[in-house]
Amino acid sequence: MVAAASKGIGLAAACALAREGCRVSICARGAGGLEAARDRIKGESASASVLTISADVSVAADLERWHSATVASMGPADILVTNTGGPPASLFMDLTDDQWEVGFQSTLMNVVRLSRLVIPDMQSRGWGRIIHLTSLVAKHPSDDLTISTTLRTGISALTRTQSNQLARSGIRVNAVLPGNTMTDRAIQLAEVRARARGITRDEALQAAADAIPVGRLAEPSEIGDVVAFLASERASYITGVSLLVDGGVAQCPI
Repeated sequence: MVAAASKGIGLAAACALAREGCRVSICARGAGGLEAARDRIKGESASASVLTISADVSVAADLERWHSATVASMGPADILVTNTGGPPASLFMDLTDDQWEVGFQSTLMNVVRLSRLVIPDMQSRGWGRIIHLTSLVAKHPSDDLTISTTLRTGISALTRTQSNQLARSGIRVNAVLPGNTMTDRAIQLAEVRARARGITRDEALQAAADAIPVGRLAEPSEIGDVVAFLASERASYITGVSLLVDGGVAQCPI
């Protein structure tokens, strides 16, 4: 199960898992985007089994419906990839309670709810992979991504807590923290920052690339491949990790 997978990093993760032979169930809000995503996955892996369900990850009933449909069609989930679009970009004093609440539901509670749905079956089988797609800001805070920084830092702590509690059940829980990646979200943030700085969107994107040691933004597939690795038996001794995939931006202690 890969959440919010009609485009961007979510779609890249679904494609990478399908190439590894997984049957994939994806959700997103728009039916049109889901159809295009299915075509993309099938285009890369012609024999892939793909289930698409329209669902809003911030709505508990939608997540329950997606999970039920997945189990009915494909059986219990072996792998869960949580994912969502980013909450509004804004400085702390410009944010309202409503914006915080929307961010809380879409960024954190979907992770909690989806995990609760899949864990019992994983425990009964003694195997599972849960991978939370979050963000570089969990380790490298951004002033204009206040809600995302706050909640995704919490998801890193949740990742470690889940891993501690589930490791003996054969369930590995990790988080992937992408840096600046060429997605619709990156373009949206570039537009916000361009307006704030009085520059063009392309100049904002170039400034973001210049701040990355490798000198460019990531491609979604580079993040998707990391997800596929963490979901595999090759990563059977990795759990509780919040893995930066950021081109070297965050300077964490060795």
